[in-house]
Amino acid sequence: MPEFESFDYARMGRRSDDFAAHEEAAAGDADDDIAITELEELEIDLLLEAIHRMRGFDFRNYLRSSLRRRIRHRMHLEGALTISSLQDRILHEEGCMERLLEDFSIKVTEMFRDPAFFQTFRSEVVPLLRQYDRLRIWNAGCATGEEVYSMAILLEEEGLLERTMIYATDMSRAAIALSKEGRFPLKRMQAYTKNYLQAGGSREFSAYYTTDHAYARFLPTLKNHMVFAQHNLVTDGSFNEFQVILCRNVLIYFNPALQSRVHGILNESLAPDGFLVLGSKESLLAPHRNGFTEFNPEQRIFRKSGDPI
Repeated sequence: MPEFESFDYARMGRRSDDFAAHEEAAAGDADDDIAITELEELEIDLLLEAIHRMRGFDFRNYLRSSLRRRIRHRMHLEGALTISSLQDRILHEEGCMERLLEDFSIKVTEMFRDPAFFQTFRSEVVPLLRQYDRLRIWNAGCATGEEVYSMAILLEEEGLLERTMIYATDMSRAAIALSKEGRFPLKRMQAYTKNYLQAGGSREFSAYYTTDHAYARFLPTLKNHMVFAQHNLVTDGSFNEFQVILCRNVLIYFNPALQSRVHGILNESLAPDGFLVLGSKESLLAPHRNGFTEFNPEQRIFRKSGDPI
């Protein structure tokens, strides 16, 4: 196995101390029909400020509709009648802050989700990646890791995994821990196998994992080419240079100002001629889009301008 650069935590600018589906944002919940009051708006402001001051997580520029759903969900589970009473609990009750932060972390994902994207990546992007001796891929907002393992399998089948390191990051410590395990419920494998085949998979999907009575565990030969770390796109910075960055269905939860900040981080982290992949409802904002061409508009694949490889 070739040598790879270590994960540069110092450059990351980490604190001392989302991968998600656009359907949720589009669909919403029934309580979106209830107009938010000035008092509730103030309570949300104070809650988010408290989280930022205490733990360094900055949700102040997330879309309020999405946050409100999660806050109300946590209020129901905690038996809190108001947002202010929920804030009191997260400040004083052990574990309540962690539960709310996990609610804020979006984990809607599956293996080879949107098979047409993986098929396009295989047929149009992979041939260009063959020209690199080394490949670094960043999966930003990796959730529980399904997309990470999907990409590793695709690269293995295309003969590129041996020269690749996939850096998988998420704001959720719990999600990163699950990603490292590479363990997914066995009952999901039938749906994942269908996605894999539709995405152009060329082997027996079951060859990539072992099973017990409840779980599928993906092979160490895949995990050897992955580095997992906690990283928050809202507060942390660039930490390496990549030939491919996948940040799919994360930006839809940010307001335009925060989207622009994250676009800057992604731009800074992408090598010339590198590929940036966004979600189906996402796009680059000015001025960052000026340095990119739409490599495949349908699958939201952009290519950074630069000297020929």
